[in-house]
Amino acid sequence: MRSHEIDYKILGEDIQVVEIELDPNETVIAEAGSMLFMEDGISFETKMGDGSQANQSILGKMFQAGSRLLMGESLFMTHFTNRGVGKRKVAFAAPYPGTIKAVDLATINQNTLIVQKDAFLCAAMGTSISIHFNKRFGAGLFGGEGFILERIQGDGLAFIHSGGVVIEKTLNNEVLRLDTGCLVAYEPQLNFDIQSAGGLRSMIFGGEGMFLATLSGTGKVWIQSLPISKLIQRLSPYGGNASKESGSVLGGLGNLFEH
Repeated sequence: MRSHEIDYKILGEDIQVVEIELDPNETVIAEAGSMLFMEDGISFETKMGDGSQANQSILGKMFQAGSRLLMGESLFMTHFTNRGVGKRKVAFAAPYPGTIKAVDLATINQNTLIVQKDAFLCAAMGTSISIHFNKRFGAGLFGGEGFILERIQGDGLAFIHSGGVVIEKTLNNEVLRLDTGCLVAYEPQLNFDIQSAGGLRSMIFGGEGMFLATLSGTGKVWIQSLPISKLIQRLSPYGGNASKESGSVLGGLGNLFEH
């Protein structure tokens, strides 16, 4: 199914909104609860599945819904369709401060993007959202964002959200190491793994965490400067004592060595 061709505008700087303009009978799919406003003529319907396969069986829809539960997402997705005459707009807000990035899946290798499980915001109708299991044991066990990622497939526009500033890098047969929580998305041909951060002293006292995400090969990767886990940690008065996805393994004790 070819994705609907939608127009859009991204508004704001620190806390962004994407405004989608739909022609009559065009549809955009979105995570439940992300809609900010919609103009008269836009109707919405909550469905089990992304609607990318019109003839999908009930069993197939249940499997897709079950995989979304594994990803920690809502069982349902919301479909917004322009049922009026003329163009109509619907807008979606980012769930926390950061950046919304529009990705044209037609320009991505294999028309597929692998993203962290809470990065997807909305996409043109015809886009498939499914579960992606990382095949490497280390990535699943220590990957920060976990063993389960999302696979976005299609030939239209998809919108992903990241915390803070989003950086797009292109690797040319290179290796890139980064904080496990800072990975937003990458093209499927890249190799993704989790490796130790270095020697024992660096792992315990370095503040960079015990493990780093490693991407290698040729392709594009998107990185966020402020993962939501770090934001919560900094805002919480007990953040230094809380369990961390990244950072020094000693938690608050490690902070003593920073002063």
